[in-house]
Amino acid sequence: MAWVLKMDEVIESGLVHDFDASLSGIGQELGAGAYSMSDVLALPIFKQEDSSLPLDGETKHPPFQYVMCAATSPAVKLHDETLTYLNQGQSYEIRMLDNRKMGDMPEITGKLVKSIIRVVFHDRRLQYTEHQQLEGWKWNRPGDRLLDLDIPMSVGIIDTRTNPSQLNAVEFLWDPAKRTSAFIQVHCISTEFTPRKHGGEKGVPFRIQVDTFKQNENGEYTDHLHSASCQIKVFKPKGADRKQKTDREKMEKRTAHEKEKYQPSYDTTILTECSPWPDTPTAYVNSSPSTAPAFTSPQQGTCSVPDSNSSSPNHQGDGVSQLSSEQLQPSATIQETQQWLLKNRFSSYTRLFSNFSGADLLKLTKEDLVQICGAADGIRLYNSLKSRAVRPRLTIYVCQEQPSGAPLQSPQLAGGGGDSSGGGTPYVYHAIYLEEMVASEVARKLALVFNIPFHQINQVYRQGPTGIHILVSDQMVQNFQDESCFLFFTVKAENGDGIHIVLK
Repeated sequence: MAWVLKMDEVIESGLVHDFDASLSGIGQELGAGAYSMSDVLALPIFKQEDSSLPLDGETKHPPFQYVMCAATSPAVKLHDETLTYLNQGQSYEIRMLDNRKMGDMPEITGKLVKSIIRVVFHDRRLQYTEHQQLEGWKWNRPGDRLLDLDIPMSVGIIDTRTNPSQLNAVEFLWDPAKRTSAFIQVHCISTEFTPRKHGGEKGVPFRIQVDTFKQNENGEYTDHLHSASCQIKVFKPKGADRKQKTDREKMEKRTAHEKEKYQPSYDTTILTECSPWPDTPTAYVNSSPSTAPAFTSPQQGTCSVPDSNSSSPNHQGDGVSQLSSEQLQPSATIQETQQWLLKNRFSSYTRLFSNFSGADLLKLTKEDLVQICGAADGIRLYNSLKSRAVRPRLTIYVCQEQPSGAPLQSPQLAGGGGDSSGGGTPYVYHAIYLEEMVASEVARKLALVFNIPFHQINQVYRQGPTGIHILVSDQMVQNFQDESCFLFFTVKAENGDGIHIVLK
């Protein structure tokens, strides 16, 4: 047994000696005199692979950095975008920092650049209807802006400008080589754009976006250099501080394991790189600046200003035939659909539905319309598309008595209009739908249906026992039975000016 172990050691020592000899041979071939791993890595094949790897210096380096001096929320999960709470009307500093390395962008060295700061919607749905939302805000708060620059506190900004048609944007020039800070004030709050009344926690998030441009050959600041943005929510004064405190207290109550899933709160908010904001997207072009769209405000509720030539949906006529003529048909062309929207007081959304035919619009569900147009106008548009007319409070049937010399055969009023006169002429009754239970509504509807000038009607009477004339008052109308039938005739007023209508 000992002999066998000794033989194994001899064989093993011989293999080691042969392996060392082979390695020394490799070293001699490389000319180093000894084996060296660095010499092996220096071979061309390894150099080729190493050259394909990205170098640290080649990492994308943004030319500018924008830092807003406002703390981020501690209640944001890891890998989610930061969220910053702002107070309405409070000035917040945005530091404009030159982040270029030596030799980067030499064309802007010693020159001014232009930056545009905007407050925009974070939600895609609200971005799609941004024009309607901002016009509604402007209508409810005339003279106010969504975003302002606090010029006295700002440093290094030149030639500040605000466009009256862009209430959510400010622009200015600045020198990247000098210290620059822009102080902004956001005047809209997140709950102003929610369909329902909630507290600030349920408000919609906004974005603060900064786009920077350099001059082109013509001296215009149109060549894009850099864009960055961050997510914010805006509260009423002091509300952001309370919300930040509430989030911090909630995080303190969580376990250490749960806290690891959330980001820490930072004293400042760094805007992250993004795509440039489109200047004039088609969906935001205002095709009807004189019309104020629907808009939800915490103080004033939903406000919708109709066109001057429009009438109340409750007073669009009487009878089923007129209702059906107002209905949008599936065969309607794009132009006919646009006309229908204008006629039904949806002019604010003609641009939004500019490529919709009747069939396209009718395919939209109630949820789709509410999401696109908001709760108030979405429900109204859905009801208009489905021809959901307001149910009248009272319906009466009226027939004008024939003015011939021979008396007509008196019909049975309770039986309806199936009877006929002695001359064979049938009594034709018209339906009158009353939305208001007042005497003036009766007179107005009679004038409309029977083509009687409304200003010529002095009084409406009802023929009582022994042929007496009883003045039709609001109280009498309120006591009419639904679907009552009446004959009526007209008589000249005593002074010869106008007529009286007598129901019997």
